[in-house]
Amino acid sequence: MKINFIDLKAQYKKYKTEIDKEVLEVFSTAQFIGGEKLNSLESNLAKYTGSKHAIGCSSGTDALLLSLMALDIKVGDEIITTPFTFISTAEVIAFLGAKAVFVDIEKDTYNIDPSKIKNVITNKTKVIMPVSLYGQCANMDAINELAKEFNLEVIEDACQSFGATYNGKKSCNLSTIGCTSFFPSKPLGAYGDGGAIFTDDDELATKIRMLLNHGQNERYKHKYIGINGRLDAIQAAILNVKLKYFDKEVELRSQIGSRYSDLLEDANVITPKISESNTSVYAQYSIRVENREAVIEKLTELEIPTAVHYPVPLHLQEAFKNLGYTEGDFPISEKISSQIMSLPMSPYLTENEQDFIVDALKG
Repeated sequence: MKINFIDLKAQYKKYKTEIDKEVLEVFSTAQFIGGEKLNSLESNLAKYTGSKHAIGCSSGTDALLLSLMALDIKVGDEIITTPFTFISTAEVIAFLGAKAVFVDIEKDTYNIDPSKIKNVITNKTKVIMPVSLYGQCANMDAINELAKEFNLEVIEDACQSFGATYNGKKSCNLSTIGCTSFFPSKPLGAYGDGGAIFTDDDELATKIRMLLNHGQNERYKHKYIGINGRLDAIQAAILNVKLKYFDKEVELRSQIGSRYSDLLEDANVITPKISESNTSVYAQYSIRVENREAVIEKLTELEIPTAVHYPVPLHLQEAFKNLGYTEGDFPISEKISSQIMSLPMSPYLTENEQDFIVDALKG
């Protein structure tokens, strides 16, 4: 049985007629940057999350970068985040000359542990940047309370959690700024790179719109040093179609994730734990195993694709060696990174495929 890790082809076939129509409209109008398609998407994204402002941009990475730029992060400022995430989270901090200050994760949710944040806050700390990993939100109430106590801003890295909820409220609308990614494999994916920034702050929204368009407040008048961080109209058109059906896909992801966990209850694996306050969009369905390489090899022989998110925590990456962290500094992140692996997950994963994967893991 040949199984796709993420079945993007099945999704395209389902929405093909509408997607093709929308893309061809962009071609016919030749409005490739900005315009009605982007305006419509931003309006729909804002409505979906409950945010006052949704701003399309070129990627999830650029969403994070633009958010830090909008908050005037400078060389030497400190940003608190997790070492157990994709490099983009800390990469944008380093890019601005600021310092990533890592805090270990919770052993069950794999999200940043709020109880450990206070210990690393200094007079240089400007932002807390939690990551809502694998599709479920971090403990945002505890994080926001700390931020308020120390007069800090919070940026939710929601690149994996668009569509998830925390205490009934949508991810991306839980803090000063929320950022998400529309990379093709994300729960809501474009057909290329894309992202969005969410905020209720009018001034921040205005500044972000300028920053992503070379710092312009009007054509050829540049208030800030910015970047070229625009979301193109073709991606906006595609996302608008997919957003219409997104809630149904989130529901299917939830059902498939829950079914995985039920079927694997008696297997020699650790399944994801979803907090009572959360719903997850299962951007990945990630399990923990003691003998990961052997398990991956066995599944590969059966043509079951797997992935590891993430094999090396950021504090042990060569790119961040200047931060001075060493092995043993964040033991939970290090342990999880040695055991974690992701199984095929998409709204189009069939029960037969899922049973085949589970049987392979148990066999």
